[in-house]
This record gives sequence, C-alpha cells and structure tokens, in this order.
Amino acid sequence: MSDLETELVAIVRADPGLMQVLTTVRSLDLPDWRLVSGAVYQAVWNSKTGRPHGYGVKDYDLAYFDGSDLSYEAEDMVIQRVASAFDDPLRSQVEVRNQARVHLWFQSRFGEPYEALTSTDQALERFVAPTFAVGVRLEADDRITVAAPFGLEDVFALTIRPNPNRPRARGWAKVVESARDRWPELTVIGA
Repeated sequence: MSDLETELVAIVRADPGLMQVLTTVRSLDLPDWRLVSGAVYQAVWNSKTGRPHGYGVKDYDLAYFDGSDLSYEAEDMVIQRVASAFDDPLRSQVEVRNQARVHLWFQSRFGEPYEALTSTDQALERFVAPTFAVGVRLEADDRITVAAPFGLEDVFALTIRPNPNRPRARGWAKVVESARDRWPELTVIGA
C-alpha cells in the first residue's frame, strides 16, 4: 500500500459517516461494490483543509456490479434493499448504481458513448476527473481496500483536472464551480 493509500485509509476510518456507510453496505454482501467519488475524496479535502467530517458531502455514491440481470427492476430492488438498511438522513443520501447497466443509459443522459463495463473498478477509469476516480471497500477482514486508477496525488493536492482518457464532460464548469464553492483552496487545471 502506498503512503497516500495508507493516509486515505486513516482518513476514511476517522470519518464516522463513511464508516457507518461502509459497515452497513458490507453487511449487505453486494457483488463487486465500492463507495466511490465524492464522499471519499471530499473526506481527504476536509482533512487537509481542517473542515469537519462530512462537510460538503451531498451524497454517498455506492457502485456495484451485477451483470446477471440488467433490468432496471433488478437494480431498483438493490436500491430499495440498500435504502432499507439505513435510517434518515443516510437513507436518502446513499445513491446506488449497478455499473453493469451504465452503458444502457449513459449516452442519452450525458451525450457521449459508453462501452459496457466488466467491473466496478473499471468504471473509475471513466469518471470526469482523476480526483473523482477513487473508491473504497470495507472487506470482511476489516481491511479497507482502495481503487484509484489515476493514483491519489490529485486528491491530496486538492487538484481537479479533466480525465485525460475521455472528452471533457458536459457540465464540467458546473462541477468545478460547485467544488470551488465548498473548497476555495482547490486548484483547477483545464478550467
């Protein structure tokens, strides 16, 4: 484990909201799941800027991969199952998406093609910014594993830049503005 991964794990373990979500989701035994993006990298930003746990976190993005049934009904059953495992406010903050289904709706929603995935971790490679492409999972033995295909340097440097492997996302300026409103210390490359 790299030094930054070790530091990320320590930050996640110190955040009560993240640990509650991770512990609860682990008990649901979802296939190939990770808590990804905002709540994870924002925990680092809060730690680095001296803000309290949970500051600026709008939701907890829970990704899983189940290719056995690509219907929305199957995904919705998982969404409902996850929701029933939480009390408010987390019940409405944990957003669940089956990564095996993303290619079915992505182009119509975001205007760019999206090839079918083979895993949750593969989805991280397509996130709009390297900073956002981070996921964690609480394993059965209580280890926290990290997936970060672009590394963690941008996360810890409070830097946002477009993903070099895809076109700039529609709404990029809005994403950057929203992040800067909450963390003015951010450095944006390619704004």
